Amino acid sequence: MAGKSKGGKNKGKAQGAGQSASAEPEVPATDGAEVVNPENGEVNEPPATEDGVADVEKGDGDGPEAVQPARKPAEGELHLYPVPVRTQSGEKLELQLSPGDSVIDVKQFLLDAPETCFYTCYDLILHTEDGSAHQLEDYNEISEIADITSGGCSLEMVAAIYDERSIRSHLRRVRELLSLSSLHVSLSTSLALQHESAQGKSAGSEKSPIQELDGLNFMEDSAGALTNLLASAPAEIKSVESIVFSSFNPPPSYRRLHGDLIYIDVATLEGNKYCITGSSKSFYVNSSNGSIFDSKFTKQGLEASTLVGLLQKISAKFKKGFREVLDRRASAHPFENVQSLLPVTSWLGAYPVPAHRRDAARAEDSVVLSYGTELIGMQRDWNEELQSCREFPHGNPQERILRGRALYKVTCDFVDAAVKGAVGVINRCIPPINPTDPECFHMYVHNNIFFSFAVDSDYEHISKDHKPDCQNGSSRSTKVSSPDVIAKPDTNHAESAEVADSKSEEAQLADSEQATYASANNDLKGTKAYQEADVSGLYNLAMAIIDYRGHRVVAQSIIPGILQGDKSDSLLYGSVDNGKKISWNEAFHSKVVEAAKRLHLKEHVVLDGSGNPVKLAATVECKGIVGSDDRHYILDLMRVTPRDSNYIGQEHRFCVLRPELIASFVEAESMKQSFKQKVPDAPVASTSDAKATSVEGDDKSEESSVHTHEENDNSSSEILFNPNVFTEYKLAGSPEEIAADEELVKRAGTYLMDIVIPKFVQDLCSLDISPMDGQTLTDALHLHGINIRYLGKIAGMVKHLPHLRDLFSAEIIVRSAKHVIKDILRQSLDHDIGPAIAHFLSCFVGKVLGASTKGSLSNAQSKTLKGHENSQIQKSSKGHKLSNAAASRKSLSTYSHLTSDGIWFSIKEFAKSKYQFEVPDDARLSAKRVAVLRNLCQKVGITIAARKYDLDASTPFEASDMLNLQPVVKHSVPTCTDAKNLMEAGKVRMAEGTLNEAYALFSEAFSLLQQITGPMHKDAANCCRYLAMVLYHAGDTAGAIVQQHRELIINERCLGLDHPDTAHSYGNMALFYHGLNQTELALRHMSRTLLLLSLASGPDHPDVAATLINVAMMYQDASNMNTALRYLQEALMKNERLLGPDHVQTAVCYHALAIAFSCMSLYKLSIQHEKKTYDILVKQLGENDSRTKDSENWLSTFKLREEQVNAQKQKGQGANASDNAVKFLKANPAFLQAMKAAALQSGDGSANVNRSLNAAVVGGVPRLRGVDERAARATAEARKKAAARGLNVRNGPAANHASDELAQILKLINAASGSSTSASAKTEESASEGQATNGSVQNGTATEAMAADTNGPSASAKSTVNTPVGLGTTLELKKQKSKQKS
Repeated sequence: MAGKSKGGKNKGKAQGAGQSASAEPEVPATDGAEVVNPENGEVNEPPATEDGVADVEKGDGDGPEAVQPARKPAEGELHLYPVPVRTQSGEKLELQLSPGDSVIDVKQFLLDAPETCFYTCYDLILHTEDGSAHQLEDYNEISEIADITSGGCSLEMVAAIYDERSIRSHLRRVRELLSLSSLHVSLSTSLALQHESAQGKSAGSEKSPIQELDGLNFMEDSAGALTNLLASAPAEIKSVESIVFSSFNPPPSYRRLHGDLIYIDVATLEGNKYCITGSSKSFYVNSSNGSIFDSKFTKQGLEASTLVGLLQKISAKFKKGFREVLDRRASAHPFENVQSLLPVTSWLGAYPVPAHRRDAARAEDSVVLSYGTELIGMQRDWNEELQSCREFPHGNPQERILRGRALYKVTCDFVDAAVKGAVGVINRCIPPINPTDPECFHMYVHNNIFFSFAVDSDYEHISKDHKPDCQNGSSRSTKVSSPDVIAKPDTNHAESAEVADSKSEEAQLADSEQATYASANNDLKGTKAYQEADVSGLYNLAMAIIDYRGHRVVAQSIIPGILQGDKSDSLLYGSVDNGKKISWNEAFHSKVVEAAKRLHLKEHVVLDGSGNPVKLAATVECKGIVGSDDRHYILDLMRVTPRDSNYIGQEHRFCVLRPELIASFVEAESMKQSFKQKVPDAPVASTSDAKATSVEGDDKSEESSVHTHEENDNSSSEILFNPNVFTEYKLAGSPEEIAADEELVKRAGTYLMDIVIPKFVQDLCSLDISPMDGQTLTDALHLHGINIRYLGKIAGMVKHLPHLRDLFSAEIIVRSAKHVIKDILRQSLDHDIGPAIAHFLSCFVGKVLGASTKGSLSNAQSKTLKGHENSQIQKSSKGHKLSNAAASRKSLSTYSHLTSDGIWFSIKEFAKSKYQFEVPDDARLSAKRVAVLRNLCQKVGITIAARKYDLDASTPFEASDMLNLQPVVKHSVPTCTDAKNLMEAGKVRMAEGTLNEAYALFSEAFSLLQQITGPMHKDAANCCRYLAMVLYHAGDTAGAIVQQHRELIINERCLGLDHPDTAHSYGNMALFYHGLNQTELALRHMSRTLLLLSLASGPDHPDVAATLINVAMMYQDASNMNTALRYLQEALMKNERLLGPDHVQTAVCYHALAIAFSCMSLYKLSIQHEKKTYDILVKQLGENDSRTKDSENWLSTFKLREEQVNAQKQKGQGANASDNAVKFLKANPAFLQAMKAAALQSGDGSANVNRSLNAAVVGGVPRLRGVDERAARATAEARKKAAARGLNVRNGPAANHASDELAQILKLINAASGSSTSASAKTEESASEGQATNGSVQNGTATEAMAADTNGPSASAKSTVNTPVGLGTTLELKKQKSKQKS
């Protein structure tokens, strides 16, 4: 949807606003979104916030500068044409439309515009220039009816006839509009508004330092931080007492003949009660009174075509309140009004718990238990919708957009319905379709979705060791095969049940194809892989996995015809009985082969049970089925990638490699081959050599990787894997061929172990990749193709860095604890869920002793206790519950006998068996961190009250603290590859310094995403982040703030309030504000950054230290040196503790301190600290590195200054400066001590730390933290620009040049990494390759913009007078050229 609606009122405002220029380029952005452009005055009559932010900047005189980048984008943008609209009430407004907009899009605009938001039932008439009128159908495109490009067209809204459905949706819309609960106001928005209103009153810079000084103390106490995370909900604006269905409903038959559809009781704020008739043409007040029904008009004859119109006539207070509600919505950022299709759940709920008030409307909505079905009309046929969207043509960009949008919408709706249905299944509200079968085989169909259970087999493997009465496997193996099982459930299951007793446990597992957590996960990954391969004529099911109350439910769309009639002939391909009989079909095979090529799978021959050879291009257990719609479906895609050769054996049958690893392996191999062709004799000398290739292999941008794949396909040495090696299936073919296939799979396994994992560890140690919490760690591992089962191995390799050791062991503990708590939840009855979770969390965090025993249990006792627990768990392992009688007998024992020792024993056992990780004994102490609690709550779906917990108490949690248990979902929502490719290309341009092109590419990507997914999507957030970086480098800080604010809002809504990416968004906002001299606003954002980081990772993380350096820099610029030094000192201590005294990052701290001291004219201290910087850099990077040289130059600068000062002193001039210094040190004795300690410490770092760090430095220059690079560069450049424009840069001259130096050296130290080796930055680009999703994963690497940035325009030093030389100028020239271009 491209377009903007402008009411007459705000036309001038949107145009005149300071940022409209910078924002104008993304007008096309609106395409496909609900309400989008902040500038286009859609919902925002007074577009306060975006403008508010901008207004703050307007004063800074950067108007002309801001316009510059705005003119750049001209490529691939949509043209918009003004079309006047006449509303039902006769008002006029104007929409900006593109000929490609559909009528539904236009209606969506009108629904978002404040003047027309309450009209839901109308027809649109298009009047063309020649005077003809056309009624528009919803699915028409405007261009099909008339050419709006020539002008002279206008639209008219004409009231349509209501029917029962549309009048109800009208009523629902009115209630929605009157409630503000759907408005999600970001803290950043409110900060900007507060700042604006306070600007007139503020008493100057004295206030902000005092306010912020608490920052440090609060860093230590993250339990207290919980209370600050959630903003208070917006105060509701009351405009009417109540609007409810009248108890006169439904209308009597004789009134229906007159068009009555519904009766509504309204109580107004004035205290009057009205009964309103909703008829097919209007709403009017009828004469009913009390319990007497009278359908006639009242004397006043009040009538209107909408309910809002009528209420405005009968109640003045409603009119005023409704106007306020619209104003409040309009003052929010438009993105804050957009609903997210896949909302995130928060692990913290408001505390104290808000009062639960009567709300008749809410009660009416909950009366019907629909579990996600549409109540009126047909149930949605998910499969048909999905497959017909897949069949949309996708030859040109416009078709791809339409197809992408349709697929995204259907999939999101499916996920939403699947979650609601799964909750119904788990709560036992939906009856099974095979109630006579044993409970563990129950399957469910609801709302045209098929549901089945998956079992947590990991946990059961462990319990086998401790349990005397292990039952046979049949009871707990639920088959999650897709609905085809239904074809013959009896035979299959009966078979496996008979054989069960006589076979070994392992074989039994194999026989019943146990539907474990792992196989469900793999099936989802396989489904995604085939979706992305997108072979025409080969179809997948929509799929989602829902974890709730300890159960895992797999939801799939249903293949047409599979639930009816004889399906013996529907299986065309693959095997239902583990390879005894394998079906095959030529047409089907040709499609699978095509998909296999794209997935790097090999066509190969296997033998079925009778020894007949069959040619397959997929795994044996996958099934190809023809539905009654004659489409070819492929399902059970548990192994789309080959087995992991590092985990061979029956119990690891679902251990497969990740698709990311296969892609990177194929690329590395093809690089080697092309290498060998050039250099015929080039054996891989060592792993380091191989590392180099992997780096080269990874540094392609996405287009080129696609390219290499195509070349491979043609070259003789195509790399294709046989997915059936290392499985129990018999392979045909010569032994050599089989050996070669096995060898290839083994090579991929060793590539993972010897190259990918060591490289990953090295990046972690050098902070190129800096995960903050469990989620970002998982994303980083997956991005590099590493499976979670390698957590334990990597944890052993990063033991020497405390923050990584804590991060990995916490992740392993949380994942193990998740399985334990799920087990407890599976057994808990409905009324025990809250107490059970509270008890478990208390055992996990606190010290809970058994009820009977006073002392702690001995190990043996706890083992037997565990055995007892497990056997019991086994008995009810799947299925819902035991029968109620049995359950009530056991209800006491479900959770009350759990103790801390017992739970930790289980966690340790699980970690040992699943991750080969020995949980250290002090782990229980480290689990007392808020970050660990947060991680566990997010993984299980628990919401706890946001109050201050005493995590050292023996039982920190009460049952009343548990506010909710929510489903956790995994889904296969498609991603937009076109936008990803544009973003990759944009990053490359940004790294080269061609900002115009980068801006155009990112804008186009954003526009695409807007049209396909709407703005609420993490990829859209990434686009906004890059746009902000580009605008920032182009000197338009105000424009950068507008984009950065969007990113922040999207991250809060799509990733969560306390996701590390959200924290970095706040950090970037702060730096941009600081660039505009709004230090107080910047510091408020910084304090939010620190709060969020401390929740996600705890206070001990290098990113936190980096943020502290930024805060210090801001104080330094505000001439508050004491505070700045405290923050720098804290950052230095953190880095020394976490990274060791010899890490480059520690050198950055020393250097920042040196600069700070030089500001205070304490040159002795400056020299002392700069010397340390120099020593560390020599040790880590060598004397010839440009950064080391820079440090040397700084040393001489400081020495020179000291001599000057001494010379002046002798003349008796310089007393003042050194007096200050002496005063400062006297006033802060603690600081003096710290300085002395630091001096003593220089360079006695323990040997092993050095070793590890040296190891970490191999293979390219280690990169520095994203955050300080950002900070330093950002401020330095903003300041230069401001100075160039003649703005008042800073108050004190001393502070000014000093902060400039600080910024510069940080910049130099950082940027040098860009100039000295572009490879290192490119690796990061590859880290973000194909998945630009989480800046956090690489936050340091790249909050990726930064990565690019490092080689980017800012890398060149814009030398001011006192900059030491030492940086390449080529980029600088490029950048100047790009400026001339623009």
